[in-house]
Amino acid sequence: MSIHYLQIADGTISFEDQGQGPMVLCMPAGGDFRSEYRYLAPQLVAAGYRVVTMDIRGQGESSVDWPEYTDAALGSDMLTLIKHLGATPAFIIGTSKATGAALQASLQEPSLVRGLVLIGPFVAAPRSAFFTKLMVYLLLSPLWGVAVFNWYFLKMYPKARPDDFEEHRCRVKMMLKEPGRLRALRQLFSESSGATYARHGEIQTSTLILMGSRDPDFKDPTHEAQILAARLPHAVAQVIEGAGHHLHVEEPVVVGQRILAFLSEISSQQGITSLQEVQ
Repeated sequence: MSIHYLQIADGTISFEDQGQGPMVLCMPAGGDFRSEYRYLAPQLVAAGYRVVTMDIRGQGESSVDWPEYTDAALGSDMLTLIKHLGATPAFIIGTSKATGAALQASLQEPSLVRGLVLIGPFVAAPRSAFFTKLMVYLLLSPLWGVAVFNWYFLKMYPKARPDDFEEHRCRVKMMLKEPGRLRALRQLFSESSGATYARHGEIQTSTLILMGSRDPDFKDPTHEAQILAARLPHAVAQVIEGAGHHLHVEEPVVVGQRILAFLSEISSQQGITSLQEVQ
């Protein structure tokens, strides 16, 4: 599959584009590649969707040295790519920090977003900016940050690891050793989702929240998902028992079926009678 690059005002976004039909745009978690969706994307393509997987700014094969890594900036990247590909409106899937970007995309231009899927959403009530930045800079220090993230990467998969897990983890580790990548990840994780959190009630897009019951990022993942669902006007939360932060990699068939059911339901509500019907 060919990689493509989109030059925007402050840098370059890398992405892959496959399939035909209504578009599903996927943005991975911070510190990962677009190939995080390597098990979900083929299911969506087989079901009749056009799937675009993009690297988050500063990570994967996107450029480094961006001026900001806010939810709003990442959400704008999503919208720019959707418009560039002429596939409006589109479904958006985001993981972890990318869920804030997905919500911001819906806030910025709701007419361009058909539905949202939030996987392991990291958009709850923000901690103090000082505490967040202190913890991030301690854990992701230039001296040991790559090693710490590589260790934590294991904890995000408590239930099952695919056959190519070590290969993927090694690739992530090597990527973070590239000049500027770890610094970009520190900046990304330092950004608060407070501005997005304050506007949860304004989001009118139908949203599916998927959470692993053993997601190490949260003290009580199930409660976290329920609270977020209650804050978003048109959201439903589903918990995958035993799964961690990257549940679409741990349980690709189960998660794929739930996402496909959601996309089909939204398509039906919006009057799309065929998955080959593109706006």
